[in-house]
Formats: sequence, structure tokens, C-alpha cells
Amino acid sequence: MLDTAYLRDNLELVRGALNRRGVDLSTELEQVLALEVQRRQMLPKLEGLKREQNATAAEVARARSQGQDTTTLQQSSRQRAEEIKRLSVELEKIEQERTRGLLTLPNLPHESVPTGAKASDNVEVRRYGKPRTFTFTPQAHWDLGPALEIIDFERASKISGARFSVLKGAGAQLARALINFMLHLHTTEHGYTEIEPPFMVNSAALTGTGNLPKFETDLFKISGDWDLYLVPTAEVPLTNLHRDETLHGKQLPIRYTAYTPCFRSEAGSYGADVRGLIRQHQFDKVELMVFTQPKDSYDELERLTANAEEVLKRLELPYRTMVLCSADMGFAAAKTYDIEVWLPSQSCYREISSCSNTEAFQARRANIKHRPEGGRKSEFVHTLNGSGLAVGRTLIAILENYQEADGSIIVPEALRPFMDGRTVIQSQ
Repeated sequence: MLDTAYLRDNLELVRGALNRRGVDLSTELEQVLALEVQRRQMLPKLEGLKREQNATAAEVARARSQGQDTTTLQQSSRQRAEEIKRLSVELEKIEQERTRGLLTLPNLPHESVPTGAKASDNVEVRRYGKPRTFTFTPQAHWDLGPALEIIDFERASKISGARFSVLKGAGAQLARALINFMLHLHTTEHGYTEIEPPFMVNSAALTGTGNLPKFETDLFKISGDWDLYLVPTAEVPLTNLHRDETLHGKQLPIRYTAYTPCFRSEAGSYGADVRGLIRQHQFDKVELMVFTQPKDSYDELERLTANAEEVLKRLELPYRTMVLCSADMGFAAAKTYDIEVWLPSQSCYREISSCSNTEAFQARRANIKHRPEGGRKSEFVHTLNGSGLAVGRTLIAILENYQEADGSIIVPEALRPFMDGRTVIQSQ
């Protein structure tokens, strides 16, 4: 959520920053500002009436103690009480409308984010490894997996419908090995604390991260009277671990990692990447989450991105890292790096991780503050998140980059300790 004071004092800067995102939100901005003006005008009036009411109560008490008639004082007090009640209801309505408006406004792009209108305007910052030169035509994972009997799309469709999969035998073992490998790396070498969060979250948690109210159609809601949704990413429960808390500055940075299944309806994406494991309604992911002081957040973004990249380096998978342009970033992000892994079957790089600094945007929505050392006034933390990595897409990259001419798959050396020493996946 944007800072209303900053919005009010820097309207043209905010308008220009949002225009960089490729959206015209002038009407929404004006509505929020108009409500903020009404709110600021009403607050002192209401507080003044409350002070008068307190003073009158004291005057009534004194008059009674002296045996004086208090009828006039009590009548004015009753009238004032009605006015206070009326203004309080009106103020609450204004504040609710103002908050609803603020919740629909995206974060402002950081000044270092390149201006662009589409994904082709993203800028490559580095790449690692060279795509393998095959002596045969490489197969896609949706052919390799079923042929090896480690992925079953047909039975998954029978059970759940389109965009689900069943991993079987060595396929399930490979996914589990990837989860264990990633968690082990991030906890033992990168300094993250492992969390096992709930896989269902309430609407307050989703509002805190920016998923609600704007993106409700992307979520799976539990039916009935439950205020619960299946998690779209572990970012949601991890961020909300410290909702409505004030952390001490010496606690920061706090770094968490978690494995969860993720559930997304992918509303509006039908027709895109429907084949295979690229875009599914349920997928596994290891998430990285950081709470930090504002002055350190962009250093933390570089660190978090490097931690995610290290997974691909250990697996010896070619990748490139892109800084997203202003119009291609997510709703809550101030700056995002996308890590894209090479897929031989498509002869291109595909996203496998997004690493973002949301600055104080999520912290303001979730009310997460820190008290700096030295006794200074508390302020909102900065939150960062990133995939470390998406398990299904990493599995795809391994199948396609490590395939042999006979359809077998060489197991990357870094994964072998997590697969009971297995070196190859092949037809039985």
C-alpha cells in the first residue's frame, strides 16, 4: 500500500511512476486524495467535539456537586453526542473507502527499473553457462516424462482435470530430491531459517501481500463459511508471520525459506503454456523471504537473487537473469529480477524464479514495523521474496538439459546424495 502522505505531497511523481507501469490511474488517485482531504478535515472537528464533551461532563459533575441545575448542559451534551456519533460513522465510511482505493493501487517502480511496455523491454543483466549442443533432436519434457513413466498427465486429468500432473517413481523422487536439495542449500549455506507454514491462509494474510482484493480470481477459496484460501505461494504465510508486529532493529534481517505446494487458478492465462508442467493449477516451490531495514533492502535483493541463482549453478543448468521493465513487474514489486532457465525443446530461456523487493508496500498493508537501534521512531520494514526455486520448472529443465539420445536422464551430480546415489533415470 502506498504512503498517503507521500502520495498527497508528491502527486505528480506518483502519477508519473504509475504511468511507467503502463496504467492510467488518475481517477483512482484523485478519489483517494479527495477522501484523504475529507478525512483530514473531519478528524480535528471530531476530536474537538470529543474534547468539548469531556469538558461538559466535568462541568456537569461540578454543577451537580454544587446543587445547580444541569438541564441545559445535559441537553447540549446529548446533542453533541449525536453529532459525534454521526461524524464517527461518516469518518469510518470515508476511511473504509480510502483504504479500498489504496488497496487497488500498485507499488511504485524503483528509479533503477527500466521503463518499458512489455516483456521484450526487460533487460538482461547476466547469464551463466552455455546451452548444450545436442547430437540428436532434444525431446520436450511432456514426451520424456510419459515415455519414462515418471509423469502421468492423463491420469491426473481423470482425477482433477486439466493442468494437473502425477509424478511417479523416479519422477516423484526427483521432485522430492529437488525440494530437499534447495532447502538444505538455503538453510546450511545461505542463512535462512526453514519454516513449515499452513497451506491455507485467511483473507487478511492475502490482503497483506497484495493478492486481495485485486487478484481474487487467481485464488482457490475454500467453500462454505471458511475465511480460507489455498496458498498461491509461500510468500503469503511467510510475510504474515510478523503481521501487526514491531520488530527490533537488531533482529533484522530475518530470512525465511519454506517449501509449499502452490495453488493458482491462472485466471486469464488459458491458451498459454497449457501443455506439460510449465503452468499448472498446483505446483511445488521453495520460497525465500526477507524482512530488512529500508537502508539495506536493495543489497538484500542482490543477495536473495544470488541465492536463487546458486541453485541453478549447482545443478549446472544454463540461465540468464533479467531486470523486469516497469510494465512487466508484479503488483506489489518495486523492482524484480527474473531468473530464466534454458529449455532445449523450446530453444529459449523460461522464467524459473522472480525475486522482488516490495519495499514498504506489503509491510504497510500488513502493519509490520521495526524499531531502529538508538530509540528512533518505529518505521515499516522492507520485505523481499523470491522463488528458490519453482520445483516443477527445475524438474523440466533437468529432464530436457540432461536427456540422452535413448531418452534416459542423467541425474545432476548435486542431486545424487538426495536420490540415494542414483545417477540415471531410464525406462525399466
